[in-house]
Amino acid sequence: MRIGFIGLGSMGAAIAANLIESGHEVHVFNRSPARAEPLREKGASVASTPAQAAQGTDVVFTMVADDAALDEVTLGEKGIFAGLRSGALHISMSTVSVAAAQGHAEMHRKAGFGFVSAPVFGRPDAAAARKLFIMAAGADEHLKVAVPLLDQLGQSVGIVGADPSQANLVKLIGNFMLSVIIETLGEACAVAGKAGLDPMHLVELLTSANFNAPPYKIYGSLIASQRFQPPAFALPLGQKDNRLMLAAAEALGVPLPLAGLIHDRFLTLRSRGIGADHDWSAVALCALSDAGLTGQERGI
Repeated sequence: MRIGFIGLGSMGAAIAANLIESGHEVHVFNRSPARAEPLREKGASVASTPAQAAQGTDVVFTMVADDAALDEVTLGEKGIFAGLRSGALHISMSTVSVAAAQGHAEMHRKAGFGFVSAPVFGRPDAAAARKLFIMAAGADEHLKVAVPLLDQLGQSVGIVGADPSQANLVKLIGNFMLSVIIETLGEACAVAGKAGLDPMHLVELLTSANFNAPPYKIYGSLIASQRFQPPAFALPLGQKDNRLMLAAAEALGVPLPLAGLIHDRFLTLRSRGIGADHDWSAVALCALSDAGLTGQERGI
C-alpha cells in the first residue's frame, strides 16, 4: 500500500520503519529533515511538505506532538488536505484533545476524507518491537482499512467506537492513570528510603507480587534509581496530556482531584527548571524531594 507518514519523533520514526519493513511504499515528512534520513536509507521517499507526503497515498498517518501541530500538518497551506486524494484515509496516532479530534473528524468528513483516531500506549522501544497497545475509533468503513495496518504495528488494537474522539479520551484516561501510578511509586519510594529500605528492592518485591504489571516495573525502576534522563516520554508531553485530561473532565462536569495534584507536580518541576530533557516519570521527584531524598545533582 502507498502510505504517507508525518511526524518522525522517537515514536513516529519507529512506526514508520515498521511500515517500510512490512513492505509498504512509505513517503515521510518531518519538520526537522534530518530525522527522515535514516528512513530514506530503509527505503522511504522523503517529502518536502505534508501535502507531498500525502499525495497519491491510500492512507496517511500522523504522529505529532499536540493539537497545534496536528492542525498545521493537516490544514496548513501545504498540509495533508492540499495533497490527499478524495476518499483517502487519515489515521491520527497523536495524543490530542477530545475537542481537536471532534473538529478534525468533522472537517475530514466535509472534505471527503476518512478519519480514524488511533493513539497508542507504549514507549519507543515498544513501538520498534511492534508491541504497542493501540486504541482505534472511527466509522466502520474506515476501520476496515485502518485495523489491518494497525495490526502490523502493535500487539493489540482495541476498537473504542465510531466517534474518533472516543479513542483520544481513552488515551487521556490511560495516561492519567499512568501519572497516578508514577506519583504513587514516588511516594512509596520516599517512604521506603526514609525507612532505610532500598527503593529498588521494594520495587522488585512488589512487582513480583500484586503489582506485576509493566507500568509498575518500568516506572518503578526509573523512580527507584532516580534515572529520569534521557526521556522516553518527555515531561512537557506528560504535562500536556494532564492538561487535556482536566479539560475533558471539566467539559463533562467530572471532578478529578488526583489529576489536579499531578497538575501541581508538573508546575513545581517547571518552576525549578526541569523540562524536556527529563522523562515524565520525574514527577516522582516531587515526592522524593518532599522527603529530603534528592540532592542538588537531581535538579530539585
